[in-house]
Amino acid sequence: MTGKGRKTRHVPLTANTTALLDAYLAEHRLDRPGHDDHPVFFNQHGSKLSRGGIAWITRKYQTTTAEPTLANADITPHTLRHSKAMHLYEAGIPLAYIRDILGHVDLSTTEIYARASIEAKRRALEAAYTDIVTDDLPEWNQDPGLLNWLAKL
Repeated sequence: MTGKGRKTRHVPLTANTTALLDAYLAEHRLDRPGHDDHPVFFNQHGSKLSRGGIAWITRKYQTTTAEPTLANADITPHTLRHSKAMHLYEAGIPLAYIRDILGHVDLSTTEIYARASIEAKRRALEAAYTDIVTDDLPEWNQDPGLLNWLAKL
């Protein structure tokens, strides 16, 4: 795939994504010889789907959701890109791989995701304090004085 700055990116596809893409290509008859120069994803005029076109489609479906958090969120193609990078990082994918998928030249650009990951920070703290936090926590809901005090808040 060629991205911003005409940089080539090699992005691995899962078997499920490959199957969906094969079905899409067959449905749009792009799997036949002679369609090598046709864009895979295209707009209503048959031209390459642009970032603006993706933003338009995202907004279109965002307006149909009943979920208020999503309906009022600022969702852009870049937000989706950032979310995917964060999910990859939180799944334990090395930053060097994420850098390559995103097309970053410098690893320090990708390190932003490592600094921003609250989930990774939580896991690190839990790993550091395994002996301090135990499952033998007191039954706070059995303390009438505490419950009475909480009820008055």
